[in-house]
Amino acid sequence: MTAETSQTLDRGLRVLKLLADTDHGLTVTELSHRLGVNRTVVYRLLATLEQHALVRRDLGGRARVGLGVLRLGRQVHPLVREAALPALRALAEDIGATAHLTLVDGSEALAVAVVEPTWTDYHVAYRAGFRHPLDHGAAGRAILAARQAPPAEPGYTLTRGEWDAGACGAAAPLIGVTGVEGSVGVVMLADAVPERVGPRVMDAAREVAEALR
Repeated sequence: MTAETSQTLDRGLRVLKLLADTDHGLTVTELSHRLGVNRTVVYRLLATLEQHALVRRDLGGRARVGLGVLRLGRQVHPLVREAALPALRALAEDIGATAHLTLVDGSEALAVAVVEPTWTDYHVAYRAGFRHPLDHGAAGRAILAARQAPPAEPGYTLTRGEWDAGACGAAAPLIGVTGVEGSVGVVMLADAVPERVGPRVMDAAREVAEALR
């Protein structure tokens, strides 16, 4: 802590982070131990966060993240999309394929930004807002692979014909962006993904990750 920071705000944010990292909520005692403060302080923090709907407590007294965080979260996607667009445009123009940024939304993959190439005669239509299971398509599979692989070895994922018999895709995960889990990829009409596309998609994913840090 420095003279310019607020200890109370810092503790409140730490409470939210702790609750976000658990599926079952935490008791006042558990939060007290993890924060290193007494139970009275935790009660006050929770009461304040509850007033803003950022925390809720169930019948058993366990604190959980509240629905108020969704109102804050709605503003995240436009900011992420804006930061990612330059890298996506460059990728789409370079490869001649539709480029996209996909983020995890619950148990699904959600396309939050899509850029189509300007110089091709035809390309795959892929719309922002499109949702699909994480285990279907290159974008989701790249995210799942990153959960298993060491951070230094993210790699890229290739798929063929999962959405359309004549289309294939390539995607690489975003690495090192706190609070954001996603991937950058392309989808194209081709029998197979050209060899240079995978490494180029990885470069674009690194560019987007840098823009989001």
